[in-house]
Order: sequence, then structure tokens, then C-alpha cells
Amino acid sequence: MPSLQDAGTVRTVTFPVDTPAGRRTAEVAYRRTGAGAPLVLLHGIGHHLGAWDPVLEILAAEHEVVALDLPGFGRSPALPDGVPYDLPSVSAALGSCFAALGLERPHVAGNSLGGLLALRLGQDDAVRSVTALSPAGFWTEAERRWAYAVLRGMRRTARRLPPERVARLAATPAGRTALGCWVYARPARRDPEAMVAETEALRGAQGFEPTLAAGRSVLFTDALAGLPVTIAWGTRDRLLLPRQGVRAKKVVPGARLVRLPGCGHIPMSDDPALVARVVLDTAR
Repeated sequence: MPSLQDAGTVRTVTFPVDTPAGRRTAEVAYRRTGAGAPLVLLHGIGHHLGAWDPVLEILAAEHEVVALDLPGFGRSPALPDGVPYDLPSVSAALGSCFAALGLERPHVAGNSLGGLLALRLGQDDAVRSVTALSPAGFWTEAERRWAYAVLRGMRRTARRLPPERVARLAATPAGRTALGCWVYARPARRDPEAMVAETEALRGAQGFEPTLAAGRSVLFTDALAGLPVTIAWGTRDRLLLPRQGVRAKKVVPGARLVRLPGCGHIPMSDDPALVARVVLDTAR
């Protein structure tokens, strides 16, 4: 049986995972709201479930929405020793997490790393529909190296800045632009408290380095069949360049490819109404 623990609006669930030493348990933090067909939201590397806050209320008007902190990110502890952060292992852990939460083949929407995981869950027939926002895994080697360099730079900045300095930066539009210009098209619009929280999440992410290491060999090459798939890309994505969306459409020919005008790599904040409409249209 799952173990649930209240933590304000965020709860935790424990679930079994297989390791070389035998069966262990993992833990994931999540926020659950709304009613209707279940919809799971997966964030990108170094982020946390708060990435989805700008669209949560809109999505919860039609769905029971479950936003997760991926293992090793946000409030979720790292995976047990011996469990790698590769695509098969993390997607299997998410499937076990869904079962512990009583979610049978939910709709899923993911951004960046979360988009890649959403597509893998679609291959595993573990979900009803997939919305992937700027998913990882459709890069050339040069594009992957570029993304990794940007991500490592952001991680170094988050770890070196004292919390009080982050708070001062987040309090001004110019400071928020400095903190978020690589992933948001309109970072100055980001809520100051949200900017502080996501910088803290990036600083403390235990899964950051092992996820990057596992991702060096990731290239999504297999099509999905039998379920609705939307791949959406911000036209101002500076991390995973928009041309990767065209590549993704060729790899997943049955997918709908949607442009997100004026949006960056994390589009939920740049245009919440547009992103919510894309997710809801896919789920419908």
C-alpha cells in the first residue's frame, strides 16, 4: 500500500523499485488537484513541480491534475542506490509511482526531460495521451553539447549564488532576466518567489549530474502508435533549438507538431493560456 504524508499542499508517495540488491522503495513529492480524467505533469531537468503552476488552475478545471517532482529533483529524494537515471529505469519508476497513486493510464504532459519521459511512457503504453513540450532527445551531438553547456552553467550559477543574493535578484525584472534568460522568453514576468524556488531546486537537485550522464547517449528514434501525441516547441527556445521539433515530427510521424509563438524552453510561464490549450486539446 502507498504511504502518503501531508506536506502542506505537497504530499509524498512511496512505491517499489527494483535494484541489483533487491526490491527497495523510492519516494516522490506531488501536488494533486482538480477532478476528471487524470493528467500527470512532468518537469524538466533541474526544475520542480512548480514549473507547472502557471497552468495548473486551467488544467484542473477539466482534469484531476498530478504534478510530480521527478526522483532526485525538487522535494523528491534521489533514487535508491543501484537504480540508474536512464530512460528505461526512470520511466519504470514513474509507472510504479502511477500505480501507487491509483492512476491507471493517465494523460501525461512533460517539458524537456519530462517531455522525453512522457514519450517513453507512451511507448510503454502506460498513458492515454502525450503532450511533449520541447522534449529532449531529438538533438544532434552538437546541439546536445550546447544544451549541456548551458545547463551546467545555470547549475554552477545556482550553486554559487548565496540565497540572499538570489532573493535580491528575483525581486527585480532585470535580476529575473539574468536568472532565467536561457529558459524563459519573458523571464521578467516570472513570479519572484517562483524564481527563488526554482533556483533552489536547481541548486539542490541530486539527480542533475546522473541524469546528464545518462542522457549523453539518448536519441529518441522510435515511433509511437495508437495514442494521441502532440509535440510543441517554443519559437524562442534557446536551449533546445526549435528546428529539433521538425526532427521530432519525422521520428514520430503520427504526432501533431505545434509552434508556440514567443515562448522559450519552459513555455508554461511565457504563455500559460496557449500551453494549457495545447495540453487540453491533446487530452480531448
